[in-house]
Amino acid sequence: MPPSRTLSVRAADGTALHAEVFGPPDGYPIVLTHGFVCAIRAWAYQIADLATDYRVIAFDHRGHGQSGIPRRSGYSLKHLASDLDSVLEATLAPHERALLAGHSMGGMTIAAWSDRYGHKVHRRADAVALLNTTTGDLVRKVHFLRVPRGLSPVRVLAGRSLVNAFGGFPLPNLVRIPSRYLVEMLAVGADADPSVTNLIHELFAQTSPAGRGGCARMLVDELGPRHLNLARLTVPTLVIGSERDRLTPLSQSRRIALTAPNVVGLVELPGGHCSMLEQHREVNRQLRALAESVSQPERIRRISS
Repeated sequence: MPPSRTLSVRAADGTALHAEVFGPPDGYPIVLTHGFVCAIRAWAYQIADLATDYRVIAFDHRGHGQSGIPRRSGYSLKHLASDLDSVLEATLAPHERALLAGHSMGGMTIAAWSDRYGHKVHRRADAVALLNTTTGDLVRKVHFLRVPRGLSPVRVLAGRSLVNAFGGFPLPNLVRIPSRYLVEMLAVGADADPSVTNLIHELFAQTSPAGRGGCARMLVDELGPRHLNLARLTVPTLVIGSERDRLTPLSQSRRIALTAPNVVGLVELPGGHCSMLEQHREVNRQLRALAESVSQPERIRRISS
């Protein structure tokens, strides 16, 4: 990745959040928020490409990467929404707006932020990109074993077990799965480059057990049948999903595209859950096009002033 300026952002509850800023200091800002058991490096392809023209801001979620580990009770969507708000306030100028892009849990973070801080959406965001994410019904939609639709309790139990396994919780012997196989099976498509699998497994292994467990509990407990409210996410919204995503299946992206109030496109890509790595060229192209579409008015205002 290109050189960066590192800063520590203090969350509302005092947790230290590790953030990095790449690219030209006066560039239009793009804020990246990563997924569960990942870190800033999960956005390596996007940072390398976009930072040539834009100011790219990325941060590690609490309990992930180089960010601090909160107390056991410090994992919730409310905390993640507040963390994103703290990063925006610390890295953007008083009247500056950005393109916000979130993958998986990062997309959930943006959705929760828009619901909790709806009064700030148009003040801080020009547009949003939601990659391979969901707004609810997580454990029932995880694709692992084919379970008859009528056996919904079995489906929920299977989904809950997989999310817990991904979080590193102890499980019965019958469902214990080697972590590398679990990552390869759930997080990437079958034809993904081995380097992508290696990176995702490395990030998984480097995530603190407290961070993995705390966020796994949060995902299981808070993303049930009731979906996050997207009514206040009124800025232009791009939705990206993948055909063979087992963690947040394409049906979840399609649901967001139908329920978000200002969707400008639904992009359906081949591959698995980590589209920003598996299909990085197309993801970069989509993010760049979205950034150009919303940053042009800002450039005109700067020139005229």
